[in-house]
Amino acid sequence: MPRSWAQLRAATRQHLSRATVAKTGRVAFTVTKWLCVFHLFAENVGGPRFVQGPSMLPTMHVSGDLVLEDTLSRRLSPPRINRGDLVTLLSPLEPTRTVCKRVIGLPGDTVCVHPDKAIQFRRPTSGKESDREGDGTPAQHEPEELQHVLVPEGHIWISGDNLANSRDSRVYGPIPIALVRGRIVARLYPSPQWFHDPVVYID
Repeated sequence: MPRSWAQLRAATRQHLSRATVAKTGRVAFTVTKWLCVFHLFAENVGGPRFVQGPSMLPTMHVSGDLVLEDTLSRRLSPPRINRGDLVTLLSPLEPTRTVCKRVIGLPGDTVCVHPDKAIQFRRPTSGKESDREGDGTPAQHEPEELQHVLVPEGHIWISGDNLANSRDSRVYGPIPIALVRGRIVARLYPSPQWFHDPVVYID
C-alpha cells in the first residue's frame, strides 16, 4: 500500500533523527575518550599548563604564561627534584589550589628563613649547630632576620621568586615532597625558554 507524502516525510525525519543521535553519540564518545587520554598523559607524564599570579615575578608574568609541566619526575624513586627547580604543588594552605614555586632546599639542607632580610645583618661566625633546629623549626633565640632551618627528611623548602609577594615556606615551613605535582621545565608562550637552575648551594 503506497505511503502518503506525510508518512514519507515523517519516516524520513525519524530516520534522520536516529542517524543524528547515533552520530552525536559517536562524536561525544570519541571526544570523551581523547580527553581521558590527555588527562592521564598530563597527570602521569606531563603537558602544557597555564600559570598565573605575582609570586614568580620576574621569572613569569602575572598571567598568560603557558608552560611545559613534567609530572613524570615525581613518580621516579626517589623523585627527581633539584635545588632551583620550578615545581607545581598542592598548596598547604588551600589543598584545592595548585601553586608554582622554586625549590630552595632539599632534605638535610640548612636554609635561611628570610634571605631578603638577612642581607641587612651580619651573622656571627660561631659555627654553633645549636643555632639550628632539626625539625624544620627556626631556632627561637635567633633574630627573625637570621633564623635558619634544617629541612627534615621527606620535605623541601620552597619560595617564590618575588619574595615581597609570595606565600611559601617562610609562612608554612618545609612542605612534604608528596605535595609536589610536577616540574616546570620550559615556557612555551610568550618568549619560549628552557628554565635552568639559578640556585648556588653553599656547603
